[in-house]
Parts: sequence; structure tokens; C-alpha cells
Amino acid sequence: MQEPMRAPMSLPDGVGSAGFVRAPRLNATVPPAHPRPPLPAMVWERRYRRAVIASDAIATAMTSAAGAFWVAGPDIAVLPPPVLALLTAVAVLWALVGSWNVRVLGQGHEEYRRLGRGIFSAGVVLAVAGLVVPPLDVRPWVFGVLPALALLVLAQRYVLRRYLHRARSDGRCLLPVIAAGSTRTLRDLIARTRQQPHVGWQIQALCLRPEASEGLICEVDGVPVIGDVDELAEHVRRGGYRVVAITADSYWTPRRLQELAWKIEGTSAEMVVAPVLMEIAGPRLHVSSVLGMPMLKVSEPSFTGGRRVVKALADWVSALLLLGLIGPAMLVIALAVKLSDGGPVIYRQRRTGRGGTTFTMLKFRTMMVGADAMRTALRPANDAEGPLFKLRRDPRVTKVGGLLRRYSLDELPQLFNVLAGHMSLVGPRPPLPEETETYDYEVGRRLLVKPGLTGLWQVSGRSDLAWAESVRLDLRYVENWSLAMDAVILWKTVRAVLTKQGAY
Repeated sequence: MQEPMRAPMSLPDGVGSAGFVRAPRLNATVPPAHPRPPLPAMVWERRYRRAVIASDAIATAMTSAAGAFWVAGPDIAVLPPPVLALLTAVAVLWALVGSWNVRVLGQGHEEYRRLGRGIFSAGVVLAVAGLVVPPLDVRPWVFGVLPALALLVLAQRYVLRRYLHRARSDGRCLLPVIAAGSTRTLRDLIARTRQQPHVGWQIQALCLRPEASEGLICEVDGVPVIGDVDELAEHVRRGGYRVVAITADSYWTPRRLQELAWKIEGTSAEMVVAPVLMEIAGPRLHVSSVLGMPMLKVSEPSFTGGRRVVKALADWVSALLLLGLIGPAMLVIALAVKLSDGGPVIYRQRRTGRGGTTFTMLKFRTMMVGADAMRTALRPANDAEGPLFKLRRDPRVTKVGGLLRRYSLDELPQLFNVLAGHMSLVGPRPPLPEETETYDYEVGRRLLVKPGLTGLWQVSGRSDLAWAESVRLDLRYVENWSLAMDAVILWKTVRAVLTKQGAY
């Protein structure tokens, strides 16, 4: 049974500051509402991991068996195709072990990065085997079987992840979290977990320093405070929490964090500490030992170099392929725009690109001719924040334009901007020149990279986003971009377009 906490006599009765509920003035103890303790062993985690392993094994077996029939022939003399298929399956499954870690399953793009790295490693092993034993002829396996296997495994992982995220939206398959820190940072953490249930965190309890809030607090934004920060390790051991989240607070000295880590050893809990540099993550953070002390190194964001060359090449090739595939559909759209009112098909607008240079961005025209001249009169009805101008029911939008905007089809001509090198497939939102005139240094960092046809803003709500949130997402991309992140964003863009969220 949880120990009750006493309310100090000096507190006023009732509710304190916004989001905090103070204990009433009572001499008796006031036990806060404590949720039912979570299961000490996360049964659904084990089941989900088993499902992932089984799906990978089935996909590998099916693809390897198909490959054995495909490459079967009299030319293979060293090893028969079934034996080579078995060795390939073993190499692939061995390489995929790192992607089965429960810490990454269903979380961000790290799972897909490990998956791709594993299949690539298996391909390298096969290629080396082919060099050592040339009669094996591993080319069909490296260039045929493995790519097919990668597509199949990625599709299965995506289906399983979608099932997991749907379950989490329904309140199932969640990781019970106990958090400790300042009330301000805890409120932010609680809000984020509720806005993004697919992450799987359910904050069930908090620990605070009573003096940090100038009095005893029973709950913060509906999450009960179950004790003092000094009792955190004890609550972790009794409650079976899966995650111990530590947010910024002056209480957490390096020594106290180290002692907490020692005290929760042997439990199922994983300690997660929010760094001061909240928006920097991924490949830019490195932990190393300097002078016998662990140091968190923050590398400079990469705006040039090999990865940027690969990104530029991928942009150009992808844009060319997409234009070849959807060219006929774009001609149909152009005809529909022209027939709607006889005006021009393409709308040209000056936008700001990398380094503050301007370029002409292309879009299918979705508004009536002369719409720009009406902007001043409509500005009082602006639905957007900051320097943006956006109307949910814009009277200037034509019927055909409304349909194009709903599915983001008006953005397709920007593929020509990608081919010209003005834009990238993935990047920050391309701003208007008048918007950039109001940028401070922080917001101006959006211009360090090429703007994108899609980005984190596109897959996170588009026009429904507040200005501050849009800026935060763009800066997060600029600071932490990677090729794996680009791939995930492109994949999510398809879903965002089909659901029409934030499109107007």
C-alpha cells in the first residue's frame, strides 16, 4: 500500500496555479489517487517482439525458397540452390538480430535504420562469399533476392507498427512511465505524450520536490504525485514501471542521477534523461569518455559532404522517376485547371530557398485569377499564426483548386523545382520572402538547408499546426536530418495526403 502524504497547514484550500491541484487544508492524511500498478512484466512487448521475429523468419524463408527455384540450374556446381538459400536465410536472420531489440521496436526511424543496415550487412557477407568462391555466383541473391526480401520485411514491419499504434491510440500496449522533475517540464512531457500516443508512453505517476512548487501538489494535469523525488527508486521497484523519465530540474545533479541508476538496476525500468539540448538527437549526439568522465559531445549539423551529395542525387533521380510515372496525371490536372475558368494552369510564386536566395516555386493554380490582389482585404480573417496567411474557407479557391489542395496535388509541379536544385523532396516549408524578413536568428536556421516538397510539418498536421510548432519541427529536421529520416517522412507523407489532415 502506498504511503499517504500530509498536506501542510500553510496551504490555502482549493486549486493552485493552472494545471496543479493542491491538497485541501486537513489534519488527516490525503492519499492521492494512484492508478492500478502496471504489470511488472510487459506481456504485450514480448508478444509483439515474437510477432516481429516470426514475420521476419517467414519472409526470409519464403524469399529464400523462391530464390532457390529462381537461380536453380546446371551452372551452380559448388553448392546446390537449397543449401545456398539456407545459408542466405541464416545470414539474414543473424544480421536482423539488432532490429529485434524491444527498445527500438515501434519507435521512430531507428528500427528501420537497423533493419536496412542488417540486410545490407547480409548482402556484404554474400558478396564476400562470392568473391572468395567465384563459382557460387551470388549475384542473383545480392541483386534479386535480398532487395525483394527487404521490401517484404519493410512492408510487414510497417503493418505490425500500424497495428501497434492503433492499439496505443485505444489505450492498449502502453509503457507505464513514472516521471520526476520540475512541474513546468513535467507538464510539457505529459502534454507531448497525450498528443502523440503512438510513442507508447503513459505517464502514470510523478515525483516532485515539495519546495519546488511552494507547497504540496497532489496531481499535475491529472497525473497523481505519489511521493518525493528521494522515494523515486522505491516507487520504481514497487510499481513495475517500464520507463523512469527524468526531466530538467536543478535537483538532478550528476551524483543523484548516478545513484538513481544504481538503485533501479535489476528492475524492468529504463531510465530516460531529457537533455538540456531538447531538439538535438540522433547522429549528432555522441557519448565518450574524456579525462575519465563521460561527456556528451554535440557534433555540428551536416550541411555539406557525402551524405548531402547522396541526398541531392536521390532527390534528382526520384523527381525524374516520379515525373515519368505521374506525368499523364499531371496533364489531366492541367487540363481540368484550364477548363475551370480559362486562366493560367501554373501559379508562380517567389519563395526563399537555402541561404536566403529566392526562386520561383511552381504550383497548379488553385485560386481565381487576381487572388493576390484580394489578400489585403482578407487579412483580418487570417486563421494562421505568426507571419503566415491562411484561411480555412478561402473564397478565392476554385472548385477544382479545393480538390487539388485536399490531396496536395497542387504541389506536384514542385518536382521541377527539385530537378532544378531549388528544392529537395524533404525539408522545411518554403517561406515567402516577406516572412523571412521577420525571422530572428533561431527561425532563420530553417534556411540552412533546401526547402522541401514535404517535411515534418507535412506529416504532423500541415496547416493545423501552430506557427511555433511548425518552426520547432522545421528546426528539428535541420538539426537532426538523416537519410533514414527522409525515407520515413516520405513514407508518412502518403498517409498524410490520403487522410487530408490539415489540408485547406
